[in-house]
Amino acid sequence: MSSTIRFWAALVALVWYSLIWSVGLLGWRTALKRYRVRPRSPRASSPAEEVPGVSIIRPLKGLDANLFENLESTFTQDYPKFEILLAVADGDDPALPVMRDLVARHPAVDASIVIGEEVVGVNPKVNNLIRPYRQAKYDILWVLDSNVQVAHGTLARAVDVLHPPESAHPFTKKKKHRIGLVHHVPLAFTTKELWGARIEEAFLNTNHAKMYLAINTLAVDSCVVGKSNMYRRSDIDRLTGTLRPSTPSSTSDQLGLPAFGRFLAEDNMIASALWHELGLRHDVSCDVARNAIGEMDFSTYVWRRVRWIRVRKHMVTAATLVEPFTESVVAGLLGAWTIHTLTGFPSWLFLPIHTALWLLVDLDVFAKLAGDPIPPSRRWSFIRAWVCRELLALPIWTLGILGDEVTWRGRRYRVLRNGETRRSDEPKWTRLPGANAEIQLGAE
Repeated sequence: MSSTIRFWAALVALVWYSLIWSVGLLGWRTALKRYRVRPRSPRASSPAEEVPGVSIIRPLKGLDANLFENLESTFTQDYPKFEILLAVADGDDPALPVMRDLVARHPAVDASIVIGEEVVGVNPKVNNLIRPYRQAKYDILWVLDSNVQVAHGTLARAVDVLHPPESAHPFTKKKKHRIGLVHHVPLAFTTKELWGARIEEAFLNTNHAKMYLAINTLAVDSCVVGKSNMYRRSDIDRLTGTLRPSTPSSTSDQLGLPAFGRFLAEDNMIASALWHELGLRHDVSCDVARNAIGEMDFSTYVWRRVRWIRVRKHMVTAATLVEPFTESVVAGLLGAWTIHTLTGFPSWLFLPIHTALWLLVDLDVFAKLAGDPIPPSRRWSFIRAWVCRELLALPIWTLGILGDEVTWRGRRYRVLRNGETRRSDEPKWTRLPGANAEIQLGAE
C-alpha cells in the first residue's frame, strides 16, 4: 500500500473511530440525563374518569425466572385505570397456577386469564397475543414480556409520554411528530450464577443500552426492543407490515397485529411499521424494564445472540454488516492502527487506553440505569463477563452471518428476506383456526 493510500485510509478510519466514540458518548450522556430523576406522574393520583385507560397484556409460556415478582409488578402500578390480561396458549401451561394465585391475591385489580392461541403465523408470541389484543377494553395497550419487572410508577410515566396531559409537565416535551410507541431500555439482572447469564447481563447493561439510547436519541429510524412496549390498538389496526406509507387506497390480506405473525422479530417490525407506514415516532421513557435472566448457560447465550443476528441481517442489513466495527475490539484495533499510522503512537499502548476508557463509559451507563454503581463484591466478576462478551462479539457475529436457520422455543425456522420466517420442517405455513379460549375474570 502506497504511503498516500495508507494516509487517506487512516483518515477515513479516524473519522469512523471518532464517530463510534461520539455515538457511544451520546448514549452515555442520554443515560446520565434521562435516568437522573423519575418524577411521579400527576395522573397517578387523578380520578379514574380523568385518565386514559390502559390494557396491560402479558403473554406467557412456562415458568420464567422470577415469574411471580415479574407479573406482580404490573398488579401494583400506581395508576387509577388499567386492566391486566395474562395470556397462555396451552391450558396445561405451568405458569397458570402462578397467574391464578396473583389474580386471587389482588381482587381489587381488574385482571383476566386468557387461555388459547389463535394461529395467524409462525410467531408463537403473536399467536398468543391475538385473543387478549382483541378482548382488551382500552385503546392503549402495554405489552410486557413475562421475564420483565417494572417500577410502580412506570405505567403512569409511559402514558404521559404516549398521551401527554394538556397541562404542562416536566417530563413532557412538545414533539414534532405524534408519539406512536413508548418503550423501555432493558436492565438485566441474573437469578442464577451461570456464565451465559452473566455475559448476557454485561451485554444488555452496557454496550447494548448505550447504543440503544444513542440511536433513539438521534431518531434517524426505528430501533425498538419488545421487552416493554406501549402503543394504541387503533394505530396497530392500520398497519400492514409492508413498511410502505399508508394511503387511503392501501390494501393488504392482513391488517393489524395478525400481519406480524410472519416475523420472528415482531416487536421491531411493529415499531418500524408505526414509523414508516403511519409516520409516527417512538420515545424512551425514564424507566427501565428489569429483565430477569435465569437458566442461561454459555451455549444458550451464544445461540441466542446468533439467532437475533440472523434475523436482523434480513431486516436492517447495512446496520448488521457494520456492527463489528462498532464493537470495542475491532474499533480499538482500527483506532490503534489509525493513530500509529498518523502519529507513530505505539499500538500496544493505545489499545489498553482505549479498552479502559470504553469500559469506564460502559460501567457508568450501567450505574445510571440501575441508579447505583455495581457493588464491589460483584465488580470484578462483572468486568470478566464484560471482557468475555467483547471478545465473543466478532466470532458470534460471523457465525450469525453465515447462516439463516434459527431455533426458538424448541422449533427451527428459516429467516427469509425482510425478516419474514417459515418453519424449517414445513414448506410453508397456513393460517389455522384458533383454539377455544378460557377467560377467568377478576374484579371489575
